[in-house]
Amino acid sequence: MASRCSLSTLFPIQSQLDVALDDATTPQEKENLVLQYLKVLDERDDLKIPDFQTGLEWLNTEGPLSLNKELAGKVVLLDFFTYCCINCMHILPDLHQLEKKHSVKDGLVVVGVHSAKFPNEKVLANVRSAVLRYDICHPVVNDGEARLWHELEVSCWPTLVLLGPRGNLLFSLVGEGHRDRMMLFTDSALRHYREQGLLKPHSVGIKLYRDSLPPSILSFPGKVAIDNSKKTLAIADTGHHRILVVSSTGQLSHVIGGPESGRHDGDLSEASFNSPQGVAIKGDTIYVADTENHLVRKIDLLEGRVSTLAGVGVQGTDKEGGAMGPQQPISSPWDVTLGTAGGVEDNVLWIAMAGTHQIWALFLEDGTLPKGSESKAGTCVRWAGSGNEENRNNAYPHKAGFAQPSGLALAPEEPWRCLYVADSESSTIRTLALKDGGVKLLVGGERDPMNLFAFGDLDGKGVDAKLQHPLGVSWAPEQSLLYVADSYNHKIKVVDPKTKQCSTLAGTGEAGDSLGPEFNKSCFNEPGGICVGDNGKLLYVADTNNHQVKMLDLDSKTVSLFPISMDCTDSVPTKPSAPAKAPTLPKSAVRKAMPPVAVSAGQTLILSLTLSLPEGSKLTEEAPSCWALSAEGNEWLLDNKVVTGDILDLSKPLSISTKLPAVVKEPNSNPSLTLGVWMYYCMKAGNTCTMKAAAFTQPLQISANQGGKEVTVALTHAF
Repeated sequence: MASRCSLSTLFPIQSQLDVALDDATTPQEKENLVLQYLKVLDERDDLKIPDFQTGLEWLNTEGPLSLNKELAGKVVLLDFFTYCCINCMHILPDLHQLEKKHSVKDGLVVVGVHSAKFPNEKVLANVRSAVLRYDICHPVVNDGEARLWHELEVSCWPTLVLLGPRGNLLFSLVGEGHRDRMMLFTDSALRHYREQGLLKPHSVGIKLYRDSLPPSILSFPGKVAIDNSKKTLAIADTGHHRILVVSSTGQLSHVIGGPESGRHDGDLSEASFNSPQGVAIKGDTIYVADTENHLVRKIDLLEGRVSTLAGVGVQGTDKEGGAMGPQQPISSPWDVTLGTAGGVEDNVLWIAMAGTHQIWALFLEDGTLPKGSESKAGTCVRWAGSGNEENRNNAYPHKAGFAQPSGLALAPEEPWRCLYVADSESSTIRTLALKDGGVKLLVGGERDPMNLFAFGDLDGKGVDAKLQHPLGVSWAPEQSLLYVADSYNHKIKVVDPKTKQCSTLAGTGEAGDSLGPEFNKSCFNEPGGICVGDNGKLLYVADTNNHQVKMLDLDSKTVSLFPISMDCTDSVPTKPSAPAKAPTLPKSAVRKAMPPVAVSAGQTLILSLTLSLPEGSKLTEEAPSCWALSAEGNEWLLDNKVVTGDILDLSKPLSISTKLPAVVKEPNSNPSLTLGVWMYYCMKAGNTCTMKAAAFTQPLQISANQGGKEVTVALTHAF
């Protein structure tokens, strides 16, 4: 029996190839070198790795996968990652590109091996949320105890390991930035084993969890910001790739971007983003950290336009800056806040540059620069952080080290005069002085600058307090307090900068979604953003994995859901980049084909829907039971929209009405509407919630005659 091995067995062999590839000048030379290397590996029988441990939890599959069964006869690329890691996020576009080029039928399977850094990341539900958030479409195994990581002697995130069709080691790539070599290795391995007849075309049983999700107003909202003078909020609806502008009462005024990712400046109705995170709002201007586009954008609501202020649209590696914004490459901006430099109000946009572990400054064109500054208006420059991933404090800002800074809050008044930084990977809150630029620890972490594993959940003072991957901070000048979204502890905490005392304000420490009159009984799920409103009396929290914004009333100590009315009052018409589609129904959904109904152009059609649940069951109040009306293939029937609503009460029929277009686009066709319903219910409080779905297809026979009374169609279904 062949012996099993680790990456240390492979390193001496691959290192020779790496040297030769560095010296090669043409693509053909490089491919020939790799093919020769693979022939050498074919002669060895000591490169087979251990199989996945039995009993592990799998995502995006119909069941567990084995290198000896389902994955036998495939070239397998293992992506060792942890979902908090910005470097791991950076290689996902490379993997997406690879999967577009080579399908499972071609012989390639990408498998994400999730080896957690933080305790919170070992929980399957949290890994599942990350898989959805990052749109990962390949199998992922939750190796919570990192058994395969240790077996193979993996040393850092991310690490890519390419396997042959016998589960044999071929190549490894450590860190990000290896797209070309990953493509070369994979292309060559597929060609080599295809010529040998060792690849098998069988399917692997991939089943994407996202296909069973119901629709929701928000999808993984990352950040929220408020202009208190106008009582207007900007919400980064990250999973929908858009920015929502709403009043403090929840009335929607603008939707910019979405539903698909993109990168387009111009009119509000045409602009697009890619997983935006940080937002800053003042008056009719919104600044956006367009994270996965590696851009900083500006939304001008008065002019109705979106423009790029910084970034070139691809990930940059520059750690100094100094170019004009649109010519300056940047890397994964995660938060922005409008502030001051040199005593001039709102003349600089501070940027948490998570991708290079730094704090940058973008000098705005309409501001006055600090006295003696050599920077020109529009310049984007590194302000603090060496670029090394560290927890290093220093009086000289360029020598300080951050670790994936992800949240910013400005305290411009004396005696504070600083930026507060949520430094997620070091689990600390740091201060960056505006006067002298020094970086200091406020709370969390520990004093060893190289230790990024000093995390926990402890109230306390300074370094004795412990956080777990905090992503958001907000300053309350009225109370001189700092509020923290302690994301992986599922809590909101409060820090007194004068005493460095950190204490829990809300949240139980367990992921959940509950509201109520007591802060200590409320639940959150990886909240990523926070802002202070109403003169320090309210907190708005982007409760990311619950797809909600919540409000914390600091006077009454109550937590409530921030209501968002999707009846948009925007005077500028908004439209998606493509006709909106209804969410995918699960395979288990009951499908009912209704008899055709005769209607007229311009007439109102009412679908009267009566639903009933099994005896003894009830709707789960905390879950999003809902309906969606769509017209796939005939989107003109609903003006290119998908109409959605909540299901809250089954004591009477739901009345869903739609007015048909006055002009029939295709008078000789027989279009149809589809009404999908998603129901969450349980037998009694506390039991596991069940999700069932049903779909009604209603064909229409539309005449060109105008007018007529309303037409009502009765639909019924018992779950």
